[in-house]
Amino acid sequence: MFERLIHNWVYGGVLAAVLLLLLAPLLTAHWSAPLVATFLHLPAYMVHQYEEHDRDRFRLFFNETIGKGHDVLSPLAVFVTNVPGVWLVIALSLYGAAALNPGWATIAVYLVLVNAFVHIVHAVIFRRYNPGLATALVIFLPLGGFTLWLLLQAGAGSLGYQAFGFLTAVLIHAAILIHVRSKLAKLQRLDGLA
Repeated sequence: MFERLIHNWVYGGVLAAVLLLLLAPLLTAHWSAPLVATFLHLPAYMVHQYEEHDRDRFRLFFNETIGKGHDVLSPLAVFVTNVPGVWLVIALSLYGAAALNPGWATIAVYLVLVNAFVHIVHAVIFRRYNPGLATALVIFLPLGGFTLWLLLQAGAGSLGYQAFGFLTAVLIHAAILIHVRSKLAKLQRLDGLA
């Protein structure tokens, strides 16, 4: 059963996104605007993940470009990156923003903004579309920018929280790259021995 979840999580995610968006007016009716905007990062990311991972597009593209034809990004790595690494992180960011300080929302904000930046850089480097680029441009940049603006207007976007949110997002993305580079180096060494 876990194997099926690893390979099909994205379809449950996009359906959950639709449900979260339908329930959002009811669930967030008495929330502050920055908190509502932070909540919207989760279904937005789920829609983005559908563009990326439907039919395994992103993993295959990533292995072709960054992996140089090697299988450096496994289905398990994709699952771990996107379910606990995105869904759980955004949920924790939302809980922190609601229970502790709205500044915790910067984690969700920078998660989408850094991801959009990575998609844009990837498109420039390889001079072609990459899976997830469209939603990164159309959803992530406006939502992340608007939420950041709301946080600043509410006095919740202190430099400390922004630095922490940005650093967290960069570290999550860097962890993926470090994992992939390590795996690629190992595979290339094995190729050299063959």
